[in-house]
Amino acid sequence: MVELITNVNNAVNGFVWGVPMLVLLVGTGILMTVLTKFFQLSHIGHWFQNTVGGIFHDKHVTKHTEAGDQSISQFQSLCTALAATIGTGNIVGVASALVAGGPGAIFWMWIVAFFGMMTNYSENVLGIYYRRKNFKGEWSGGAMYYLKDGLGSYKGCKQIGAVLAVLFSAFCLLASFGIGNMSQVNSIAANMTSAFSIPATVTGIVLVIIGALVIVGGLKRIAAVTEKLVPFMAIAYVIGALVIFFANIGHVGAVFTAIFKGAFGLRAVGGGIVGSGVKLALTWGMKRGVFSNEAGLGSSVMVHSSSNVKEPVRQGMWGIFEVFADTMVVCTLTAFAVLSSGLIDLDTGAVLVDVSGSALVGQAFATVFGSFGPAFIAIAILLFAFSTVLGWSHYGSKACEYLFGTKSTIVYKVVFVLMIFIGCTMNLGLAWDLSDTFNGLMAIPNLIGVIALSPVVMKITKNYVARIIKKEDVKPMLSVFPEIQEEQEKAM
Repeated sequence: MVELITNVNNAVNGFVWGVPMLVLLVGTGILMTVLTKFFQLSHIGHWFQNTVGGIFHDKHVTKHTEAGDQSISQFQSLCTALAATIGTGNIVGVASALVAGGPGAIFWMWIVAFFGMMTNYSENVLGIYYRRKNFKGEWSGGAMYYLKDGLGSYKGCKQIGAVLAVLFSAFCLLASFGIGNMSQVNSIAANMTSAFSIPATVTGIVLVIIGALVIVGGLKRIAAVTEKLVPFMAIAYVIGALVIFFANIGHVGAVFTAIFKGAFGLRAVGGGIVGSGVKLALTWGMKRGVFSNEAGLGSSVMVHSSSNVKEPVRQGMWGIFEVFADTMVVCTLTAFAVLSSGLIDLDTGAVLVDVSGSALVGQAFATVFGSFGPAFIAIAILLFAFSTVLGWSHYGSKACEYLFGTKSTIVYKVVFVLMIFIGCTMNLGLAWDLSDTFNGLMAIPNLIGVIALSPVVMKITKNYVARIIKKEDVKPMLSVFPEIQEEQEKAM
């Protein structure tokens, strides 16, 4: 039976994370980029000023909501989304891409991120536009809602939208226990044992206690933790990677050359043939790019939809920045740290040391920081992975709420916390593989929704550009529901 499940899962996983799905993911990003007239480039100054720039000049971006208000600030929603997005993929995933696809994989990771910005933008625009409040007064939004109320509003598509919404929620719920929980804490436990000789059971008990204190407290408590944890861990990691970058500044030209040569097959990968090198760089760069920033999976929409923002486009711009920060900054710095450290032959792409994954990044940091390098990476994985657990606990909770009602979420949270200990102490190879598949399966209904509702995204974007950028007197598009539209207009 186990063998049958494994074989079926391998076949499905091969499709979900195979070339056809990668083409669909990137193709959706290209479509949304064209329809919005390259918004991520044409309005780069505007979205930068109104996202990360707003942290310093707009109090509404970081201001906490009142105790009775169940929404969270724009900055908290970004940090919670980044908490789930910036995970072990930014360290282990990048190292895996370099080992399997060579330096050229990084170029294709950039391409995926560039177009993925607009996929993430579109998801968040739709998330805000189709969100609604539950009986607790909390915003509930995400792919399941724009599938049911958006796609489902099209003639003859009511049942299709409803079924896809249920499938997305089910896949998300199942993925939250694996990719969003057990696989992350398993990495933490393994690294704590390797770097500091801490038993996995001890790590498990500590993480369960901390997890329970944060997760059971709900979104506002998760957001309160992530808005402090994410900036700290991201800045600390970026500083560490920048130290390596500047220590190896003389290799920057060679690194860039290796990336572009590897991307277009101007040299072989690992001694292999040129055509094979291009395919490996392209496939691994795209695969790890998608896995890292999650654009197209519809996951982060659930926390972005809980923001106190009024404008769908404003939250969409945070989606652009999320992908930018995750891939263009964190993943790129990881790649430069490894490629400039002399651990990979820049001419052939061959790995010169007998390690991979986080150990490869740890050795890269060791070239500058000595024995502290691997310890630094172990701590980084601890913070990155545990923050992912916090973010995914909210995603799974919202999926559970959609499927079984708001009252079911407390049961989900208790089970989720208990799974942390199981993930730390048990070897669950098949569970990892299954959750990886469910994670990828989330993309199918989500992308169907994004493509089907692309005219809505285009219309909302045009409306925003006309009103806010061109200063035209146009009625805002804030919600598909008249009562929420009116309420949000009054609050502006």
